[in-house]
Amino acid sequence: MEYVVQFTWDSEAEVWIAQSDDIPGLVLEGGSLDALIERVRFAAPELLNLNKMKKIPSICFRVERHEKVFA
Repeated sequence: MEYVVQFTWDSEAEVWIAQSDDIPGLVLEGGSLDALIERVRFAAPELLNLNKMKKIPSICFRVERHEKVFA
C-alpha cells in the first residue's frame, strides 16, 4: 500500500496544487513542481503523525497538466 498525492496545474493562478484523499489536510501549492514535491515529502509525515495514521514509506506522485494548444 502507498499514499497517493495528486499534482495538478492551475493555469489561471500559474501554480501547481498538491492534494491527497489519503492524507487529511494535505493541500499545498507552488510555482515549481520539483519544489512542491519536496514540500510534500516533508509535510506528509507530519500530517500523518498529527492524524495518528500509519506511516507508510511509499508515496505515489501523480501529475496532471492540461493545456490548450493554439495553431
